[in-house]
Amino acid sequence: MTKDNDRIGKLVAGVADGQRRALAQAITLIESTRADHREDADLLLEKILPMSGKSIRIGISGVPGVGKSTFIEAFGMHLIDQGFRVAVLAIDPSSQRTGGSILGDKTRMEILSRQESAFIRPSPAGATLGGVARRTREAMLLCEAAGFDVILVETVGVGQSETAVSEMVDMFLLLLLPSGGDELQGIKKGIMELADMVVVNKADGDLAPAANRAAAEYHAALGLMRPSSPNWKPRVKKCSALHNEGIDEIWAAIEEFRTKLWDSNEIPDKRVKQAVSWMWSEIKESLVLAFRDKPEIDKALKKVESDVISGKIAPATAARKLLNIFLKA
Repeated sequence: MTKDNDRIGKLVAGVADGQRRALAQAITLIESTRADHREDADLLLEKILPMSGKSIRIGISGVPGVGKSTFIEAFGMHLIDQGFRVAVLAIDPSSQRTGGSILGDKTRMEILSRQESAFIRPSPAGATLGGVARRTREAMLLCEAAGFDVILVETVGVGQSETAVSEMVDMFLLLLLPSGGDELQGIKKGIMELADMVVVNKADGDLAPAANRAAAEYHAALGLMRPSSPNWKPRVKKCSALHNEGIDEIWAAIEEFRTKLWDSNEIPDKRVKQAVSWMWSEIKESLVLAFRDKPEIDKALKKVESDVISGKIAPATAARKLLNIFLKA
């Protein structure tokens, strides 16, 4: 065994043993953009792949201010009390200056982050969604290999990232505020169609009546949409993450979801399709990187872009011109 293989072997052993430090190092390795690290990451993934696949993967999103971090902390603590191990992969907005995470989920989930049975990993969203989605899939596999029973993927808000996350998880939860009405009108139909469960958070105190009305409106809205599964009709639940109310009912519904869709083979079939989709996504990402890394492209790009800006050539013509250079290089 080479020195690199020996190092990867020790890292695999640490992940398999559930060591959080080893897991953090493994995720750092797969997130690296260095070519030599990518080779090590591929070897690492190859070795841990047989250990993965036993958890339930849940995507969680919601409008700004809905209390995603408060909900995840309350939900995570409930799961730990039930004897489960919980991993949170939080996709944070990125600083345009440093490229780092802005929100810092470990500080927003202070209680959960101190639990031995929890693992929280914030990842900056970066300049493109694809980069995060690309590595979040791999991070999920590592967390499963480390023995975490529930993987929670938190997104930054309602938008394009939801589509990407919904395509890598078993179940998608959409958190909404107890306002309903105008908010319901403002939520894109496509986002609602992704949801396997809608959770109305902050359903407490003076907001309790509004939460009841909102839940009824969301239930009616979901009733007008065709369910994505013949074995599951999306549910609407209410909770107060701040006061730890309704969390047990949400988990009970998730367990019902998993049982029904696992027994009907829907989740295994969905994961197979997701794996193939992941492969094609990786091909597209890698081709773009290889395209930009070609010296011949770098040399021609500025001139071709200038011609497009000045209107000398059409964008499609420019693209074909650059592709021809790439293919002949």
